Amino acid sequence: MNHKRIDRLLALLFFVAIAALIALMAANRAFFDWAFARHQNQFSWYIRPLFLIPFCYFAYRHSFAGIGGTLFLLLASMFFFPKPASVSAGVQAFLKMERDYLTGGWNSAKILTACLVPGSLAALAAAFWKRSLYLGIAVLVLIAVAKVLWSAAFGGASGRAVLAPAAVGLAVCVALVLLAVRRLRKKEIARSNHGTEEDL
Repeated sequence: MNHKRIDRLLALLFFVAIAALIALMAANRAFFDWAFARHQNQFSWYIRPLFLIPFCYFAYRHSFAGIGGTLFLLLASMFFFPKPASVSAGVQAFLKMERDYLTGGWNSAKILTACLVPGSLAALAAAFWKRSLYLGIAVLVLIAVAKVLWSAAFGGASGRAVLAPAAVGLAVCVALVLLAVRRLRKKEIARSNHGTEEDL
């Protein structure tokens, strides 16, 4: 089995795991409540945006398995950390809004809004797959801005709770993505020059 087949098989397994995790959260209220209790830990709020760094890297390297594995960890990261001993009123209010939003009735507007998440991630992957660095960074900025605007629109004053994690995550992501892509490009140029010298 060649490398590409292994990569695609692993990617399929990761996407099945993602679908299973989403289905479990939708069907099992006890698991949903357990996950959200741990999601009150704001470490996960700061960690989650950082998964976009390996996501961009694997898209740049054309690895479906890397993309799928990163998305699975991104989704699961909401319950990586233990439930905190104390939670601020703002965080509690924001997470209550999120819980109510997810467990409430769904209409065409909510479905369309939900589709923006995989759509924006697909756009981000496509930008780095095509190795368009600045387009990829533009998508990263749009994702962060959209998250803040959605939080403010539906969470009101409690939406401010996501502002710091979103801003810090965006700054770190952009800085590290720029650094990583520039290093990769230097290596590719060096390999290309080395190959040219050997041909001569």
